[in-house]
Parts: sequence; C-alpha cells; structure tokens
Amino acid sequence: MTFIPRPSQQAILEYRGGKMGVAAVPGSGKTHTLSALAAQLIRQGKLAEDQEVLIVTLVNSAVDNFERRIKGFLGLPVPLGYRVRTLHGLAHDIVREKPAAVGLEEHFAIVDEREAALILREAVQAYLHTNPAHLESYLQADISAQERNKIYRQDLPQLLEDVALAFIRTAKDRRLTPEQLRARLNAAPAPLPLAEMGLTIYSDYQRALAYRGAVDFDDLIRLALDLLENDAEYLERLRYRWPYILEDEAQDSSELQEQILRLLAGPAGNWVRVGDPNQAIYETFTTASPRHLLAFLASEAQTRRELPESGRSQPAIIRLANGLIDWVRTAHPEPAVRDALTLPHIRPAPPDDPQPNPPEDRAGVRLVGRKYSPATEIDAVVASLERWLPEHPEATVAVLVPSNQRGAAVIEALRKRHIACVELLASTSSTRLAAERLATILEYLAEPTSAPRLAKAYLAWQQTEPAASEWVDETSPLRRDDLASLIRKCPQVETFIAPTLARDWLSEVAQTLSAEERAMTLEELETFRRLVRRWQGATLLPVDQLILALGQDLFTSPADLALTHKLALLLDQAARTHPAWQLSEFATELQRIARNERRFIGFSLDDSGFDPERHRGKVVVATIHKAKGLEWDRVYLMSVNNYDFPAAQPNDRYIAEKWFIRNGLNLQAEALAQLKAALATGEYEWYREGEATQEARLDYVRERLRLFYVGITRARKDLIITWNNGRYGDQTQALAFVALQGWWEQQGRSG
Repeated sequence: MTFIPRPSQQAILEYRGGKMGVAAVPGSGKTHTLSALAAQLIRQGKLAEDQEVLIVTLVNSAVDNFERRIKGFLGLPVPLGYRVRTLHGLAHDIVREKPAAVGLEEHFAIVDEREAALILREAVQAYLHTNPAHLESYLQADISAQERNKIYRQDLPQLLEDVALAFIRTAKDRRLTPEQLRARLNAAPAPLPLAEMGLTIYSDYQRALAYRGAVDFDDLIRLALDLLENDAEYLERLRYRWPYILEDEAQDSSELQEQILRLLAGPAGNWVRVGDPNQAIYETFTTASPRHLLAFLASEAQTRRELPESGRSQPAIIRLANGLIDWVRTAHPEPAVRDALTLPHIRPAPPDDPQPNPPEDRAGVRLVGRKYSPATEIDAVVASLERWLPEHPEATVAVLVPSNQRGAAVIEALRKRHIACVELLASTSSTRLAAERLATILEYLAEPTSAPRLAKAYLAWQQTEPAASEWVDETSPLRRDDLASLIRKCPQVETFIAPTLARDWLSEVAQTLSAEERAMTLEELETFRRLVRRWQGATLLPVDQLILALGQDLFTSPADLALTHKLALLLDQAARTHPAWQLSEFATELQRIARNERRFIGFSLDDSGFDPERHRGKVVVATIHKAKGLEWDRVYLMSVNNYDFPAAQPNDRYIAEKWFIRNGLNLQAEALAQLKAALATGEYEWYREGEATQEARLDYVRERLRLFYVGITRARKDLIITWNNGRYGDQTQALAFVALQGWWEQQGRSG
C-alpha cells in the first residue's frame, strides 16, 4: 500500500519513542497515519519475535479497519508484530490470562449491552415492586391519580433504568463494589435517598451477574486495572509484550481506561494518543470525557503534534465548522461552556494532495432559518431529496437526526414516497440478538413441557415487533411481559399447546380477564400456539433445516435471514462433528455466541462497519452519533432547535429533566451527585440538591455543541441545516444555528 504523507502526517511518522499526543480534526486521516506508524515501527526491527505494537481503538469495526490497513502496509497475509483491540477487548485479554486472580472462574462469561440492559431492567422492576413509594417525594405534587398511575407504569421504570445505568457505571469507574458503597452510605452524615436506591439496584444487578458467572464490560475494565496494579510480574510481562502503544479515539477514553494504558506504557514507555476533543459526544451515555486527552496534551505528552489538514469537505463547509469553533470559544452567551470546542481549526488539504477537497461551492451550504413544524420539516427534506436524487444517482447522501425517534419518522416518510433508504439508527449487536432468539426457541423445543421456557420462547418470538413492542398494541392495557407471566404459570403446557374439549388452558385463563384483555390475549396467544405446533413438527428435520424454518418465523430483514443461514451451516457442521448432540447442545452452542463466549461474524452493520459508498443513490438516515467517523457527498442536518441543542438559556428545556419530576431536577445527575457525596471527605463537598442539575445542563450544552460540529463535518459537498418548533410549537432555532446563520450571511456580503 502506497502512502504519501502530508507534512503534518510525516511529523507523526518521525516518532521514535516516548509519550506523544496528537490533536486531529475530522477527515485528517488519523487512522491511516496511525496504521502507517504501526507498520513503520514493525519494519524498523525494534521488536523481538515475542513483542507486538498494541493498537487500541473504540469499536469493533475500527479494529477490522486497522488490521486491513496495517496488513496492506506490511504486505503480510497474517498479522505479525501487532495486535489491534478495542479497550474492552484489551481488558478481556488481560483478565482472561489470569481470571482467578480477580475472583473469576476460568470460563467466565461476558454479558453484552443488550443482556446487561435486560438484567438491569429486572433489577429496576424488583426495586419498584418492593419500594413503590420511595420516589414519591421527587414527583410533582399536582399530578392526578390517573397520570401518576401512568408514570409508575411507563415513565418511571425507563427513567430509573437510565439513572441506575449511569449510577452503576460511575460506581464501577470509582472502583466501588456494592459492599464498599454500603459502608460509605452507612457513614454518611445525612440521608442520600437516590444513592440508596442506586445501591440497591447495583447490588441486585451484581448478584444477577454473579449467578450467571458473568461480568459486564465495565467490570472488565475495573478488573483489568485491579490485576495490573496487584501483579507486578504480570504487568512487566505485558509491558515487554507491548513496547509501543498507539491509541485512537483517545477523546472517548474513561479515567480507568486511561489508567490501564498508562500502566501498560509505564513511566518511561512509548504511548501515542490520537484524538479529536471536538468529537467527544459520548459523555451522556458513558464515563468517558475529553478532559483526559486535553490534560494529556497539556502536561503529560513529551511531544505534541497536530493533524489539522482534511481533504473531506469543500472549503465553504470547513469555514462553517471553523466559524462554529470561534463563536463557541469567544462569543457563546454562557462563558462556562466556551471550552466545549478547542483548536486547531480545520485546514484544507495542501495542493496536489492525494485526497483533495471538493471544489469551493458556497451555494452548497444552506442554513435554512425558516420555522418548520416537525412534520413540515420532514416534508421539506423529503421533497428536496425527491428533486435531488434523480440527478445524482451515484452520489452519497444522509439525513442526520439527533434522536432515533426522529429518524424513524424520516424513514417512514421516505418509504411512503418510495425513496430507497438505509437505516443507521440505534441497535445492539444484531448477530448476538439473532443467535439468542434462535437459542431460546431451541431450548424450549428441547424441553417442550417447560412453561418457563415456553414463556421465554414467546418473548423471543415477539422481538420481531417494533421497538414499542412492550405492549400488545398501542391501545392495549396488556404488556407482553404480562402474557409471558401467564404462560409461565401454566400448570400443564400440553393443555395450552394441544388442548382438548375437556381442558383448554387458554380458554380458562381468558375467562378471568376483562372483555378487552380477553380478545387481545386470545388473538395473540392463539397465533403463538399455532407457531409452536409448527416448530414442534419441524424438530423431526435435521438441525440446519430446523434453524432455517425458525428463522422464517422470527426474522424479516435480509441481514437476519442471511445470518440464520450462516448459523444453520454452523450447527450442521457441529452435528457432523457431534452426531449424538440433542437440541439442548445446539441451543448451548448458539448461546455461546449470544453471550460473547465465541466470536461469530454475522452480517450486521455492527459486525462489518458501515460504508456509505455501498449505498450510492440511497438515502442513509442516521443519528448524528451513529454518523461519527462517516462522510457523505450531501448531508441534511435536521432538528437543530433549542431542545435538541440547548444553550443554557432561560427558555431552554433539557431531555433529562422529566416533566413529572419536581423542581426540574435531573434525577440522574442528582443520583450521581449523591454518590459523589458519599465518597466526600470535606464539608464543602456535601450534596446540595439542584446543583448537580445545573452542572449537568452545562455538560449537556457542551456535548451538544460538539454534536453539532460532528454533524457539520460529515458533509463533503453539500450541507443543508434545518430546524423545527417541536411537538408543542414552542421550540426555537438553536442559538448556535442562529449565530452561524448571521455570521454566514455577513461573510457572503463581505466576500
């Protein structure tokens, strides 16, 4: 692979050792440069046969990208002299070598985000069941009884899941076990009710993990650090194995992740950190913070470099992005958030660069100040796409939205107009989810008289429904969990699956329900019963044909159906190797994939990474978060209003401040503040209600400014920015958008 570096890239390739920090801009080729540096270190012959360059990145798709590029530079068919890992993958490697040293079984399992979310949901539901009035003091006083019931049934469980997730992650980032936190709260001088709630859920969550013999991703990081700190011989062995550490996306590292890499590098080690603090957009969801990279660049790095040139965007879009940086740093009306964006500015690629910028086209940037409603904004964007697409069949285009809900509405509108589109919205690993659904059905078929397994099979079947499938339908008073609970209590499964005139369990249960519930229950469970009979008949087939038959009933997307075929081939191979295997063994094999015990490459975007070039002529609809790292010829950036992009102004509202919580409190921020107070040692560090909510507003404003910057810098040639007045018609154009629009018009008049 030929690489002609720019001067700024060449400066990084001149690295020979020590700690170096690199501040990059969007589209600056940092992945390519780091890959070239890794290959260069290997070619220089500084590594012994049992040593490697360690490259650490954020997501699995980036791992594949690095491996492909380094192989290309080295011209080797197999990876020699380097290892590429995500931070969690690295932590797993560290713990896997010595699990007993951190109290784990040799064959411990790892729960992924989806399974962890299910465990957390159960812990939250258990808490609400046993402490139904604990949060009464945090609810608005003037809520009607009917509204209160709805809040407890629908709104509060989801809110508490978000609060508990942040609480548990933060506790683990502080390296606190439930027992240690219990001792801290016992010693607290005043009650901390939200921290008590968080601890109860944290304890239940950890017990559920222990019961499964499993850890989550946050445990992996904590345990890896514990192991490195407490085993000096092991640490020295790893330092020898990885004499060079190259870290990509360093702005998204948490404090513990940074500590792991600092330990591995050692005081005089070789550690290169590359990142863009302006693209740190995950603070709301994780314990990551760009402050760690900024501090490293300011004080710890022995060498500091910049990657300021980018060949991605045309000059007008670059000027707009730089204009946002300057306005935030010098003119944002809230001085506390002026540190949200940092230098360097983006510079166009130098003349004769291998990746030249698209030509200057000021008309390609459209900042639409018109006030739309949410519906008319979508109509305007779709109409624009209808006009533009026929003339640009080979171009790439994306509609970027701040939320999945908004993206779903755009997808629906595009499909109604028969415009080809691709969804890139929130999802967990579809490969593991598909494997688990199939495994759940197999587990029931292996034990067809088990009511609990039949109930799980019902829920697995219903995961084919939309995201709102918690309810039987939009008007239903019944949750699917309620129906699963009914099935779980069935005394004899055969009276449901194969009823007789003398005994029909479904008819008997239906008589105990209201008329509305009865009709919905009968329709839902009669359909399920017919499917189960069909599945039972299919157990006479070879296992690969059984899997294909199940897949037809469970999946509709081409990716999932292709994955089903791949899993069927895997189990057919297993059947040839283990001819005595029964359905239970095949189910176990699928569960190993579902539980991350076995790597299996599927067909999902999560597994392979997303390449916009494969979708020319189609509209990609993505959240701005999902779009990070990607680029398109034309980008529509929607919903840039003061709700999705607040500016810490009096008329702004914040997504984390729920209408039913008193005094506009951000319950998640308040819970984390109480956790911090439990660890405090000084009297001035004690908890004061409401302060954390105000600070969380500022953090959110900073992150949304960076998100706006990320959205702008996805565009190569054309950028269209719009806003809407929200569900109730009271939202306004985002202040950063207003400022950019005024600045842009002034530039046009003076230029």
